[in-house]
Order: sequence, then structure tokens, then C-alpha cells
Amino acid sequence: MASGPCEVCEEPAAGFLDLGPQRLEYRRAGPRPGHSPTIVLLHEGLGSADGWWPFADALAEASGCPVLAYSRAGYGRSSPVALPRPLDYLEREAAEVLPRVLDAAGLRRTVLVGHSDGATIAALAAASGDPRVSGAALIAPHVVVEPATIEGVRGARAAFEAGGFRRRLAAQHADVDGAFRGWSDAWLDPERCRWDVRAALRRLSVPLLLIQGERDRYGTTVQIDAVARACPHAEVHLLPALGHAPQDQDPARVLALVSGFLLGNGLASSAPMPASRRPDGAPA
Repeated sequence: MASGPCEVCEEPAAGFLDLGPQRLEYRRAGPRPGHSPTIVLLHEGLGSADGWWPFADALAEASGCPVLAYSRAGYGRSSPVALPRPLDYLEREAAEVLPRVLDAAGLRRTVLVGHSDGATIAALAAASGDPRVSGAALIAPHVVVEPATIEGVRGARAAFEAGGFRRRLAAQHADVDGAFRGWSDAWLDPERCRWDVRAALRRLSVPLLLIQGERDRYGTTVQIDAVARACPHAEVHLLPALGHAPQDQDPARVLALVSGFLLGNGLASSAPMPASRRPDGAPA
């Protein structure tokens, strides 16, 4: 992946993190890491670091925080991963891989923002007690298997096999078939029905934001309700008329929620984003 200078960071805006046997691609936005925590973006089950843009740039502007997005192994242009993925692959990412990413990136204080599978990883990592995690924002997390999730994955598999969805995903992934099969086969494994991480979330005590679209085809309010019961301090937003990726469908609204959460919990500076760079073009 080509690297280029980051106008504000004065360091490569994109490159690779070396984690021993794995090389994970990353992209950065915003200022150099400093007093504010770095926002670490964790992508969905079919996503990559690239998939967070242009939302990542707008989030860096709105919060005044550095932003780091990376592609997990098997996604984007990161190292491949052996298939099939184990059924506890999300737990392993949170416990084993993410801490090494923070080490490799030299991050001492972070806020995790995750979407879908990435939100599950963020929740588990925030519940682990890692002192570097100061807060978490979860967009459409999965914490238990429900019929809607399985039906959503089956629908995605049919679209992938039809060809059009595969072509769209190929723009993000060096091994698009491996990325898709690693995700879909794990979720459609018959043993997956017993997967449940709700108990682990009771240890989550850092500031927490929950966001879900009301029309999410991969999960119902069962998911955010379960997280909210385990974490009664969570700030919860169910967004009408939006689906599984509200940050793509209504970026201005999600940006306002995430940046407001950061500011309200003392995790970001209070500098407003220039109106010319806001997703909705609104004045200050």
C-alpha cells in the first residue's frame, strides 16, 4: 500500500504495522498523538481501514483527536489468515491482537470506535481492563446470535455468489474470497448458535456509547439492549430509518453523536470543526 505524508501528523498517513508474523495495513487522520486519546477505528466483518473514509477525516476534525484505522488480518491488504476462522475469533482479536496493535502504534491512551464485528471487539477490549482504553463507541454491535443475524449473513452470501456484491468488495480486499468466506462461514457454522459474550461485558466500566439503526438487517434491538443491561451507564441511541451502517447512511448524525460523546466525557478537545468540512455543511 502506498504511503503518503499526513498534512497534520507529519508522518506517514498510511502504511503497515508489523506484528511479528502479521503485517496489518493502517491509515491515519488528524493531529499527532498528544494529550487527547487516539481514536482507533475497528471495521465490520467485511470492512477494512479504507472503508472508514471519509467519516474518519470528519471525526478527526470534529473531535480534535488523532484517528487510526487498521485492517485486521485477512482483510484489505493485511496479511492473510488461515481459514476457517475459529468461532471465538472476535474474542481473540480483542484479547490478543488489538493490544499488540496498540503496542506497535505506540498508543498510550485510546477510545475505541467499532462497527458490527469491530464493535464486538471494541466492547470486549474495553471490558478487559486495558488501562489504555478510555472509552468506547459501539455501532451495531453483536453480543449474542439471533435469527436476524443469520438471515442477514445468508442474504449477503447469496448476493456475493451472484457476483455484484463480490465486485464491490474486491475494491477493498486483496483476497476478497478469503475475506468473505472467513466472515460468512464463521457466522453460519452450526455451532455459532451458542456464541454469547454478554457476561464478559459486565466488567466494562469506561464511558460507553451505543448506536444502532432501527432497520439493521443483521441484528435487532436485542443487541444494544443486552449491552445496555450489562452496562447501565451506556448512552444509547436507536436511529430511525437507518440500517446496519448508520455512519455511512447518515454520517452527519453519527458524527454528532460520537463527537458529542467524546466531548461530554472529556475525551476530546472542544474545538469546533470548520463548517466547510462538516458532512452536513452546517455552520458553527
